[in-house]
Amino acid sequence: MTDFKADYSGAEVIASPNHGERVDIAAPDTIILHYTGMPSEDAAISWLCNPESQVSSHYLVRENGDVVQMVSESRRAWHAGKSFWAGATDINSRSIGIEIANAGHPSLPDYPQEQIESVAQLCLDCAKRWSITPERVLAHSDIAPVRKVDPGEHFPWDRLHQMGVGHWVEPAPMGGGRFFSQGDRGQPIEALQSMLSFYGYNIEINGEFNAETVGVVKSFQLHFRQARVDGVADSSTIDTLHRLLVSLPRFA
Repeated sequence: MTDFKADYSGAEVIASPNHGERVDIAAPDTIILHYTGMPSEDAAISWLCNPESQVSSHYLVRENGDVVQMVSESRRAWHAGKSFWAGATDINSRSIGIEIANAGHPSLPDYPQEQIESVAQLCLDCAKRWSITPERVLAHSDIAPVRKVDPGEHFPWDRLHQMGVGHWVEPAPMGGGRFFSQGDRGQPIEALQSMLSFYGYNIEINGEFNAETVGVVKSFQLHFRQARVDGVADSSTIDTLHRLLVSLPRFA
């Protein structure tokens, strides 16, 4: 499929050859948000459309809010890589990938308001057409802890939620109280790992606060408790996770 009609009204079509059939999935049920991690949005589009790159996404949202579509939503774009969420490993087959033009880390510039508004409208449109639930709008860092950190700690998930996108609760205030960190062991660590696993993260439940657990906690913080991303399960992180879990439709 070298050319196609845009699924999203107003999107500019710049077709990428990097796509394939969705595998064992009738329709996408997840939206994954990325940043491009490149200084130029046109260079990012060129890379996502280069056969040698072996990567692509369905959409790219420019800094000014303009939307480019590179792969038809009916096709499997190659944006997630090795990933996992809620028991599934082929996230490419079940997702719509949205790249957001941003230079990324280490500088991680702020996301312009017009860009965020456009991302929100695009997500709402995709979610409506494919019946994608709010808790299935995720960060690349959620599905690939440690390996990926985008769209990063400056991405305004709270503003997206105000516009009707994503699952969110107000993060618990930072403060004192008991905390867990690398090297800790025991039933409280097993309970924390179980909570993260219930939410969808890929984590072994073994009661050991190991490097994997640190990475998953950091990924959770990148999305849901951005004030401090350190991989330490403090009271703010745990309380925020608990309130997210109890507000999920399957637990409500």
